[in-house]
Amino acid sequence: MRRIFAVLAALGVLISLVFAIYVVPAGAITRTQANPKFEHIFYIMMENHQTSQIIGNTADAPYISKLAQQSAVAMNYYGVTHPSLPNYLAAISGSFEGIWDDCAAGATVTCAPEEFGPSSGYTNGEELLTPSEIASATKVPHWFSDKNIVDQLETHGLSWKAYMQSMPSVGYTGEYYPYQTVNGQKVPVKLYAQKHNPFMYFSDIRNDAGRMKKVVPFTQFSTDLQSGNIPNFVWISPDQCHDMHRVSSSSAQFLGLPDCASPASGLDHSVIKLGDTFVQALIGEITASSAWKGNSAIVLAWDENDYS
Repeated sequence: MRRIFAVLAALGVLISLVFAIYVVPAGAITRTQANPKFEHIFYIMMENHQTSQIIGNTADAPYISKLAQQSAVAMNYYGVTHPSLPNYLAAISGSFEGIWDDCAAGATVTCAPEEFGPSSGYTNGEELLTPSEIASATKVPHWFSDKNIVDQLETHGLSWKAYMQSMPSVGYTGEYYPYQTVNGQKVPVKLYAQKHNPFMYFSDIRNDAGRMKKVVPFTQFSTDLQSGNIPNFVWISPDQCHDMHRVSSSSAQFLGLPDCASPASGLDHSVIKLGDTFVQALIGEITASSAWKGNSAIVLAWDENDYS
């Protein structure tokens, strides 16, 4: 899904990825304010769809389609690369860190590229990675030291929190959640997926207990919002049944969410509907809160489309 650069400069910091839909309260800013200052920015990251699959798809995404008509929409920015993880890393650090995979975080974790290699299945019309690029990416530990949005926010005296739907506990470092037992084996259901939690991949967050306490289950969001204890920058990652990603049929059955299953072919209509319903409820909750009475903004972003 298409995005623009640097909307979060409104908080005095920079971020690399912002999707098309940008919502502010009526009268909060004027067209003459090139760099308005906001008290709160709510950044919601969705998954894996192109513009035409969402905006104007009134059968599956009626709320988001209407929201796009009422809000600022950016139409000329695309995914940094593929798959998801490097786009999430770029979203909070400005760099995809030289990887093309969705592997777990860790100082000893290295992975070969999952995209743009000879066996990746497709290249989206782009050139394959060179052998040297593949070799280099394969050696990159998934434990990054680059400056990130947390560093920038704290430098400017601004507060932040990351809310992860279906993450089981504060600062959870596991790759997935929940798990089920199949034939005596522990199998991840992948409702929560670490690849959609970029905060886990930066050493200066993982090694700081205070920062890790700010990466929390989404269940805390309503409590914080209602109490007025909401930070300047809010990151929200819905789980893979509500970010329009989807899970396997067996996982969907285990979860009791058949609409979250990957379709055999074609557009994943039911998954889009789940995401649209989630976004409607979430934005409704935000705009009904006291945090919305001042200068605040909601940024609704998609990490990538499968082919752009």
